[in-house]
Amino acid sequence: MHRDKHKDKKKGKVRQDAAPEVEHLVDESIARWEAGDNEAALAAADRALALDADSSAAHHCRAAALVGLDRLEEAQEACDRGLELAPDDPEALLYSADFYVTHSEGDRDCLGHALALAARGQRQARRAKEIELEAELLLLQSRAEEDLRRPDVALELIEAALDLLGPEPDVLVERGIMLFELCRFDEARRQLEEALAEEPDLADAHFYLGLIDERRGDRRGAERRFRKARRLEPDLYPRPVEMSGKDFERTLEAALAELPAKIRRYLGNVAITIEEIPLTDDLIAADPPLSPQSLGLFRGSPLAQKGLADPWAHFPNSIVLYKRNLERFASSREELIEQIDITLRHEVGHFLGLDDDELSDRGLA
Repeated sequence: MHRDKHKDKKKGKVRQDAAPEVEHLVDESIARWEAGDNEAALAAADRALALDADSSAAHHCRAAALVGLDRLEEAQEACDRGLELAPDDPEALLYSADFYVTHSEGDRDCLGHALALAARGQRQARRAKEIELEAELLLLQSRAEEDLRRPDVALELIEAALDLLGPEPDVLVERGIMLFELCRFDEARRQLEEALAEEPDLADAHFYLGLIDERRGDRRGAERRFRKARRLEPDLYPRPVEMSGKDFERTLEAALAELPAKIRRYLGNVAITIEEIPLTDDLIAADPPLSPQSLGLFRGSPLAQKGLADPWAHFPNSIVLYKRNLERFASSREELIEQIDITLRHEVGHFLGLDDDELSDRGLA
């Protein structure tokens, strides 16, 4: 939640002596929102807007409360109105960009819009010499770049934020996570351990160190890290939905049987397998590397490219699903079964020659 620094310039039809009451109601809305009482936060924001319909801060408070009430269309309208009233305010730009990143659901146009807002806010913050705000906008851009699967660009933005802030533990964790996503596992471990030396209860750092331990074959150490992350952030890092190997195989076979017969015929020479987590060699074969938290992978040459001119044509195609990553991704057994089906269809789509945008259009990204 971000405060509007320019309320005194946006009185509209409200009397001058109404401004302190508007500011008080904005403060009340923020306090209620931070306490988790979104209904009261919305009521306070609406009272503020009844006094001053042109208060950017009140519109953004209203948007935050509406998000908490899962009224996202109304929240977007309030967010857009708040920015329209303060188009050059870096805090308004930060709030709006954050809204679009958080609720993009991977939509590239939405993320592109968020990036443009955050970059504009960063420039305004730099001009105003608001260092912390500029760093926050850099970190927001890094989130959008990560969602756009550009971890190398995200890392550069995080490092620019560190240049402004110094070694803040939370930002060091962000850098460690991005190093992990780039498969620079030793560097990631050192960075995450450095952050924990400053602040021992960072759940994200423990979780990602657990992922690194898992990749090193240290299952006991990994589980210790995962338990610590769960204790610190139980909602963010719940216990994985575990499924036996045989049940996982049966679920995958059932998903395969649901594919159209024509596609199953094309898959006749495609090996479909299950692995625990991705191999590093598979991840770094792409540029930038694939995420170590990938749910599945198609190895080989797409069907349409198979031919004498294709240098990979003589290598067998295969599709692999990653059991542990899928179990961590799901929040219930039903969701795990559904995600196995989605992941299989996603990788079959790659085999058929569809790119990520086309898969996203089909709901398979």
